[in-house]
Amino acid sequence: MSQADNPPKTVTACVLIIGNEILSGRTQDANLAFLAKGLNEAGIRLREARVVPDDADIIVSTVNEVRRSFDYVFTTGGIGPTHDDITSASIAEAFAVPLIVHPEAKRLLEGHYPPGGLNEARLRMAQVPDGAVLLPNPISRAPGFRIDNVFVLPGVPQIMQAIFSELKHRLQGGAAVLSRSISCTLSEGAIAKDLGELQARYADLEIGSYPYFRRSDFGVTLVIRGTDRERIGAAVEELKTLVRALGGDPQEGQAED
Repeated sequence: MSQADNPPKTVTACVLIIGNEILSGRTQDANLAFLAKGLNEAGIRLREARVVPDDADIIVSTVNEVRRSFDYVFTTGGIGPTHDDITSASIAEAFAVPLIVHPEAKRLLEGHYPPGGLNEARLRMAQVPDGAVLLPNPISRAPGFRIDNVFVLPGVPQIMQAIFSELKHRLQGGAAVLSRSISCTLSEGAIAKDLGELQARYADLEIGSYPYFRRSDFGVTLVIRGTDRERIGAAVEELKTLVRALGGDPQEGQAED
């Protein structure tokens, strides 16, 4: 019996990127692609990503919406020492629990800074919703935290990546998504009808079409994604056949997991 007959449970995630600086264009997000790749490796499908401002009402309502719709929620940004770092307080409000100074987080920060260096602003980074579990930060010690299915991470890419890498192995995912790609110098319009029919025959897979334009030529890269390696292989062979029938020369990329 193939996975098409007995598909594994799909485990889903949503990423919330929090910060006015992202929405203004002043800062370019560097976290989404890393999280998407890491979640896929853990067998978790990133189904949605949103960018929201440093606005408590919006953060609260959005967190409460997505934590009920997805298996996992990951937030980035807004847990630093300044006045506009309001994510921790907003998460506490979303869960209707107090915001507390976590004793272990305070101890970690005291050990990180020189004596007397843990001022009031830096102590904000030890504040978490009551009942939250700390997520270790191997770089600057200020931890992220988890409460229920919501994982709250910093926005600084190097630190976010280090924290996520430490917690990734504890996530409970389904089957990892595999992919294979075929490129050819046909146009999307030439292949669209046959590609749609192929997708209908392989409804358990995702087939995407991505045009490219180079100095000397143009064409399209067709990507087939799914969790069943055999089904992907069968779809790839059919795709090669239809590309050749349309006068194209299918060139396969490397399989990805």
